[in-house]
Amino acid sequence: MTDFRLAVLASGEGTNLQALIDEVHRPGLASIALVLSDKEKAGALERARGVGIPAVPLPPLPGEGRRLHHQRVTLILQQVRPDLIVLAGYMRLLPSEFIQAMPPIINVHPSLLPAFPGLDAPAQALAYGAKVSGCTVHLVDKGMDTGPIISQQALPVLPGDTPESLHERIKCLEHKSLVQAVKAFALGQVEMNGRKIVLKEDTDGYKTSFNQRI
Repeated sequence: MTDFRLAVLASGEGTNLQALIDEVHRPGLASIALVLSDKEKAGALERARGVGIPAVPLPPLPGEGRRLHHQRVTLILQQVRPDLIVLAGYMRLLPSEFIQAMPPIINVHPSLLPAFPGLDAPAQALAYGAKVSGCTVHLVDKGMDTGPIISQQALPVLPGDTPESLHERIKCLEHKSLVQAVKAFALGQVEMNGRKIVLKEDTDGYKTSFNQRI
C-alpha cells in the first residue's frame, strides 16, 4: 500500500510539524513528502532536514503578489503530488485559484472559530474577555479562517494568562488535534458534505462527528 502523502506549508518554528513528524510520518500510515516555507530560515525547514524530509525555502520575490508567489508554490507541489496539504503556522492567505487547484488543505488555528479569526487570536480572546479558548482544525477556503470545521478542543482562559502563556497552552491542543485530523484523512475516515465533516472513526477507535452550522 502506498503511503498517504502530505505537503506541509509553514512559516515559523514548526512545532505542529514536529508533532506530525513524531506521530504521522511513518511507514504504512503517511509520509511527509515536502515541507515548504515562505521564510528562508524557518525553524520548520530545519526540523524537516533533520529527519531527511525535503525542505524548500520559497520567500516571495520583491514586488511579487500572493497570486504569483503561489503559482511558484503550485509548481513545486505538483512535483510531489500530495494527497493533503497541511498549513502548520503558514502565515499567508491563499489565493482562491491555488485552493481550487490543490487537494484538500487543512489549517489549525488557535481559537474556537468562528471566534477570533486572523492574526493574534489569543490576544484577541484576552482583549474580549473570553473565558474559554482553544483550537480549531478546519478545511481552508477562500476566506480567512472561514472553512468548514473538522474538530475543536477547548481549554479555560486563566486569570493570569498573557497572550504568550495562553498560546503556549493552546499549542498542546493544536498538536493533538492536527495529528488526529491528518490520521483520519490518511486512513480514509473523513466524509465531507458541504460544511458538514464527519470523522467516521477516530484514531482511538471512537465514533466522532463534528458539524459546522452554516
